[in-house]
Amino acid sequence: MTVLFVALGGGAGAVVRYLAGRYIRSYRSVPVATLTVNVFGCALLGALSGAAALSPDLFALLGSGFCGGLTTYSTFAVEAVGLTRIRRPLTGIGYVVVSVVAGLAAAWGGYILTA
Repeated sequence: MTVLFVALGGGAGAVVRYLAGRYIRSYRSVPVATLTVNVFGCALLGALSGAAALSPDLFALLGSGFCGGLTTYSTFAVEAVGLTRIRRPLTGIGYVVVSVVAGLAAAWGGYILTA
């Protein structure tokens, strides 16, 4: 049953990620949609991880499933490399730094809110 929860949550997360990519535009070559979903996903997963009363099935649905489907390391990596390929290496480095720092801060903040 847990696998079903992960699959359902993952499907929903992937749809939200697709819609974000469709409706949130890049700003000066910075992939804002990917940054947004990754930071939001980190905050949500942090909050879910801190929630002591969360059942394993609900964590499978929302944490492993939804957050796993929503966030995307592969797209983040391809976009960072792509910025270098279009001769925007400083933007690429900035994107990587902001993504990692904001993601860690969001996860920590989400955890603190629910712990």
